[in-house]
Amino acid sequence: MKKNLAVFLTVSMIILSAGISAATNGDNLISIGPISRAMGGVGVAAPQDAISAVFSNPAAMCFGPYCPGSEVNVATTVFLPKARTRITNSAFGLDTGWKTSDSDFYVIPAIGISTPITQNLRFGFAAYGVSGLGVDYKDEFDLDPLQAGNQDVYTNLSILKVAPNLSYLVTPNFSIGASVHFDYGSLDLGEDTESGFGIGAQLGAIYKQGPVSLGLVYVSPQRINHKDVAEFDGHPVLNPAGLGKDDLVLESPQTLAIGVAYESAKKVFLVEANAKWIDWSGAEGYKDFEWNDQWVFSLGAQYKPVPALALRAGVNHGRNPVEENNGWDGFSDPPVDVQGKKVNRFQYEVLRITGFPAVVETHVTAGIGYQITRNISLDLGYTHGFKNSIKETGTFLGAPVTIESSLSEDSIDFGLTWRF
Repeated sequence: MKKNLAVFLTVSMIILSAGISAATNGDNLISIGPISRAMGGVGVAAPQDAISAVFSNPAAMCFGPYCPGSEVNVATTVFLPKARTRITNSAFGLDTGWKTSDSDFYVIPAIGISTPITQNLRFGFAAYGVSGLGVDYKDEFDLDPLQAGNQDVYTNLSILKVAPNLSYLVTPNFSIGASVHFDYGSLDLGEDTESGFGIGAQLGAIYKQGPVSLGLVYVSPQRINHKDVAEFDGHPVLNPAGLGKDDLVLESPQTLAIGVAYESAKKVFLVEANAKWIDWSGAEGYKDFEWNDQWVFSLGAQYKPVPALALRAGVNHGRNPVEENNGWDGFSDPPVDVQGKKVNRFQYEVLRITGFPAVVETHVTAGIGYQITRNISLDLGYTHGFKNSIKETGTFLGAPVTIESSLSEDSIDFGLTWRF
C-alpha cells in the first residue's frame, strides 16, 4: 500500500504542474488517454486503462485488463488546432482577410491509477486537462473605432480536473462507481488570466453478460466563476457608465452517456459504440453565448493479431453546438444581456464566432499499442478533426457585416502503462 501511495503522490504532482487543454466536442476533449482516443473516444462500456476508466465510467474499475492488480498510466496529448477567421464590416471599411490564430500548439498531460482495496472495492484516481479553447489574433485587426482600448481577439480557456474514484462490484456481472470532480479553470479574454474552482460528481454503472457489456454514466454540472475577467459593458459611446471589469461564470455542462461493447472470448477483438448528450444550452456561460445541446456518437474497435500487439481505430461525430445568428444589426440592436452585463451586439457576435469557434463535428482516429514486458506497455494514437466552418451575416449602421470562422484539429497521443 505504501508503494501505491508513493506512485499516487508522484504522478499527482506531475499533472498539477500543467493543465492547458483544447476543444473537440464543443470545448471538451473526446476522451482522455491514447487507447480511448485511438478508438474514437469510446469507453463507457469497456475502457481499457485506468485513465479512460475514471474519465468515461467510474464503475469500470471492476472490469478491465488491469484487474485484479494495480495500474498506473501516464499520457500526453500533443494538440494541433488550426483556427482561422475573417471579419468584414463595410461601415468601417474593414476586411480582415483570412487570419490564422497563433494558438496552434498545446501539450496536455494526464495520469491515472487503479488499485484494489478489497476483492470487490477498488480505488481510482485521474488528473487531466479536460476542456478548453483558445484563439490568438492579437494585433491582427481593429474591430470597432467606437471601442476604446485593447481590441485584440484573444481567448484562452482551460480546465484541469482531478477525480478520485471508488467502484464496487455488486455481483460478478454488475458494478457501480462514483467520482468526485475537483476543477481548476483559467480564462483569459485578452486582458488578464483569471482562475476559479469548481466541484461536481460523476456516477456510473456497468452490467456485463458474457462478451457483451452495457454502461451508463451521468456527470453533474460544474460551475466556475472567473472574476474580473473582462469589460463586457464598457463601451464608451453605447454605455458610458459601464466601465469596470466583469465576472463571467462558465459551467461545465451536465452529460449523460450510454455504451455497449462486445469482446470476443479470447479478447482478440473488441468493438464499442457510445452515445453522449451534452447539455450546453442549460450551462451558465454557454447558454449566454447561445450554444445548443449536442449529441455525440462514437464507434471504436481494437484488434490483437498477437497478444502483445493492439491495433485500434474509431470515429466520433457531434453536431456543432454554436448557434448561427443572422439578420442582426450591430449598432441599433439592443445590447445583449450576458449574466447581467450589456454587451454590444457586434462585439458579442465576434466573441461567439471568432473567440470560441468550437465547430468541429467529425473526427477519425487510429492507434497502436505494444506490450514491451509483462508489466510495461506503450500506446500511440492519432486523431484528426475535419475542418468545419461557421458564417454569420448582419449589418452595422445599415452596412453589411460578415463574421466567419473555421477550425480543424490534429492530435498525437503517447502513453505508458505500468501494471503491478
